[in-house]
Amino acid sequence: MLKGLQIKNIFFILIGAAIYSFGFVHFNIQNELGEGGFAGITLILFFLFNWDPALMNLLLNIPLFFIGWKLLGRKVFLYTIIGTVAVSVFLKLFLVYEIQINLHEDLFLATLFAGVFVGVGLGIIFRYGGTTGGVDIIARLVQKYSGWSMGKTMFLFDAFVILLSRLTFLDNRTMMYTLVAVFVGARVIDFVQEGAYSGRGALIISNHQEEIASRIAVEMDRGITILRGYGHFTKEEREVLYCVVAKNEIVRMKNIINSVDPHAFVSLIEVHDVMGEGFTLDEQKQPIG
Repeated sequence: MLKGLQIKNIFFILIGAAIYSFGFVHFNIQNELGEGGFAGITLILFFLFNWDPALMNLLLNIPLFFIGWKLLGRKVFLYTIIGTVAVSVFLKLFLVYEIQINLHEDLFLATLFAGVFVGVGLGIIFRYGGTTGGVDIIARLVQKYSGWSMGKTMFLFDAFVILLSRLTFLDNRTMMYTLVAVFVGARVIDFVQEGAYSGRGALIISNHQEEIASRIAVEMDRGITILRGYGHFTKEEREVLYCVVAKNEIVRMKNIINSVDPHAFVSLIEVHDVMGEGFTLDEQKQPIG
């Protein structure tokens, strides 16, 4: 059944599930903060009826597994089951062996930690091919049958759950803190998925492109890609150089370009994640580090 799945992916999905569950128990539950999605529903059931969030997480997701397994594909479906079950197991573990982190008098700090832990945990799970089921499956179904974007469906579902939380156990103050936690969590998920690498991609247009490319390749040991461009105003074909450099190499690259052609047109774009030789692979195509 697990044929084709990678041990590395399963390992990191388990790590992500542990981080997520720790933050959910020790910051959301302990400080009575809400959450979006199915996690928010488990919180409502916990604070209203004292129903076990670990068990509710499984019970809410099981019907969706049967509905959405064809949409997810075999690998993602299996990773999703692993992620969802792992979250429930770790939730139960941290609820039984709970550590008291008293932040009731500093809800802003609790909110930040809730967002960071949930964001890092989910970000790792998503980065390694898994999901935690729930709204993700619903959003895929809605997109397939109605054409709505997944982002819009997930936003509306989260908004509905947070509003329902306000009507049940949240007051105005904790609802606003919950919104901050959800926002922080979303930003952290993006950061973890895109990677911590921060560099710049340079698009260079010059009449001396060969010399610029040669000097960057020799002096900075960076590869250059030559793209074919067409000037709308001049109606002329031009070569466009593309190069990715680390943040601390930007000034050096600019100095090289300026020394060759002070009139060169240079556009820098932000790069979040880079794979390939010089970044994740060495000259022998072997992983770096």
